Amino acid sequence: MTGKVHSPLARMTRRAALLMATLVAPAVAFAQPAAQPSDWPKDPITFVAPFSPGGGGDTLTRLFGNELGKALGSTIIVENRPGAGGNIGTAYVAKAAPDGNTVIFGTMGTMGTNHALYKKTGYSIDDFEPVAMFGTTALALVVGPNSPFRSVADIIAYGKKNPGGLSCAFGGNGTVSHLACAMLEQMAGIEVNAIPYKASSAAYVDLMSDRVSFMIDVVPPLAAQVKGGKLRALAVSLKQRIPMLPDTPTIADTVPGYEIFSWDGLFAPKGTPAARLDKLHDAVARSLANPEFRETMTNRGYTLTNMPRKGFADFVKKEYVRMGDVVRKIGVTLD
Repeated sequence: MTGKVHSPLARMTRRAALLMATLVAPAVAFAQPAAQPSDWPKDPITFVAPFSPGGGGDTLTRLFGNELGKALGSTIIVENRPGAGGNIGTAYVAKAAPDGNTVIFGTMGTMGTNHALYKKTGYSIDDFEPVAMFGTTALALVVGPNSPFRSVADIIAYGKKNPGGLSCAFGGNGTVSHLACAMLEQMAGIEVNAIPYKASSAAYVDLMSDRVSFMIDVVPPLAAQVKGGKLRALAVSLKQRIPMLPDTPTIADTVPGYEIFSWDGLFAPKGTPAARLDKLHDAVARSLANPEFRETMTNRGYTLTNMPRKGFADFVKKEYVRMGDVVRKIGVTLD
């Protein structure tokens, strides 16, 4: 008779192995969540605003930072690092530790047009993880309260009859307001004198006094001026009307194909752990779903836009290409 002989030692070894497996298995299962950043963030998160304090971008960063902090149950510290159209602050975050503790308010400019406007930005969009979209902002073409122009068609007709007789104000070279003016000039086939200002608020003063013909700027800072009758909105920059100015037509109604808007989102350095990116994304989603916050932002002319992380990453890549083509087509560059 042949067969395997199971010695007491072998049986005891198997029993010991089973016992050890029983004891070790729960320990392994327990240890796995501990390896995940479930208790993150413990320390304050630095939210870099690549804008000067007090401006529109800085205000938006602080509004979103406040909501993000509440959703995460953590402290959000907004740190201003302005300069070079947002490039300085953005380049700083590109080199930060990829741990989710330093993030940045990214815009269509810093993650799109700047790479076509500037010879060097100091960073690439590939240096970042797109975390979550915040939303979009339409622009409005506005004139002073005593302006003779009542429509976009009036402006174009005047421009064709009076080459060089029109002027368009904008707050800073390379801004979306600057690009909007250049796009209208090219697409409408008119000549417009571009008048840069250090800040949009200074441009509003000259616009109200009819020292410049018109301005195309983001809606939030314009809203109060329009509602107060200090400026008159002739058209909006999207292909459809917007809730804040429901009776205002679109520029595209007169100039087919015209569309430009600003967008913003949250970005983290490349290599930030996926679990932390997901946690940040979920916190943004909860913020955007807050009815009170939605009302606040809607009243500012801001359209909150939630999308999956992958969807936002795809959107950023498309905008990088689209707006780069726009900048190169209109021929605007900055040193």
